[in-house]
Amino acid sequence: MAASITLAVSTVIFALRPHPDTGHLALWLPLVRRIRSPHKGQWALPGGPLRADEDLAASAARNLRDTTALTPRYLEQLFAFGRPDRSDNRVAPENRTVSIVYWALVHADVASAGVESDNVHWFLAEDVPTLAFDHNQIIEYALWRLRNKMEYSRIATAFLGETFTLSELREVHEVVLERTLDPANFRRQIETSGDVIATDEFRMGGRHRPARLYRHNHSIELADNGPLTGR
Repeated sequence: MAASITLAVSTVIFALRPHPDTGHLALWLPLVRRIRSPHKGQWALPGGPLRADEDLAASAARNLRDTTALTPRYLEQLFAFGRPDRSDNRVAPENRTVSIVYWALVHADVASAGVESDNVHWFLAEDVPTLAFDHNQIIEYALWRLRNKMEYSRIATAFLGETFTLSELREVHEVVLERTLDPANFRRQIETSGDVIATDEFRMGGRHRPARLYRHNHSIELADNGPLTGR
């Protein structure tokens, strides 16, 4: 019997939100509870079969809207996962599913506005449960890719609003890379990169002196993925 191959699209969504214990920023991602077999009741990445009348990016965006009500500013194709046994279809083992996986980065305010229910829940990236299919492996790969890109692209700004301080930008790097960065060296590297532009505005309040606000340099594209505007 010829194998039946289904093409699906899934998305790993990352946001920086406060850690419930420390209050410091941490990486979070939303998962959805499966309501049908296989793996009924288990958590999984948002996604679903590719429709015949839509392209891959449109399918990823639609699935996010339908399941989490999120519309990310940054959406990029991550990888294709197609191991023959990844769908764990014991009823019809000759059937297999190939998933095109996207990843998305959203600001904390956008994440907070998304849907959360018994079947949609945000988890700490460091504390993800055992997921359906090979979704734990997919998340591990997405985290590796995120940390790798953080070293050479402007991807960190996708976690922030239109304007931000250099301290806020450094905090994003530190959370994702899981290490402390020297403030002076970081400032020097960012200011000479041309990735951000200083504004005439300042962040007021707090015990420290006002901090200058910066914005994305929209004239510079990401090293390998185009501008930081969503697709």
